[in-house]
Amino acid sequence: MNLIQQGSFLTLHYRLAGPDGGELINTFADKPATLSLGNGELAPAIEQRLIGLAEGTHTRFELAPGEAFGERNPELLQRVKLQLLRQLGDPDEQYGVGDVVQFPTPDGQGSYAGLVREVGEDWLLFDFNHPLAGQPVSFEVQVIGVL
Repeated sequence: MNLIQQGSFLTLHYRLAGPDGGELINTFADKPATLSLGNGELAPAIEQRLIGLAEGTHTRFELAPGEAFGERNPELLQRVKLQLLRQLGDPDEQYGVGDVVQFPTPDGQGSYAGLVREVGEDWLLFDFNHPLAGQPVSFEVQVIGVL
């Protein structure tokens, strides 16, 4: 029987639920996911819980607040001038609380998202924390195959 280890190629169904029990991801009703353990496709704490599980295992585990996606970092709340946003993007864009805005990485090769928390007269307060930072989550998994 194959056991999951670092670098294993996996086929599995999984369900990730937030603190209110609401599903964030659920592959059980569709095609299973395939991934390579250790490539960052799952949070490191979730990957650690998978190590040692055998093919055919169906289990569920709870992750404590901050364990899966880190603690909330107050330094990741940052004000950005509207003038800068208009220079980088659409000059006519209107922003509101709850909007998610994509920002380019410094090297221009990727992007990251910020959630608008407050709107000021000439600035926006963005939260760059992961939406589940500091939150407990539950993870259910059915291991279909391990290579």
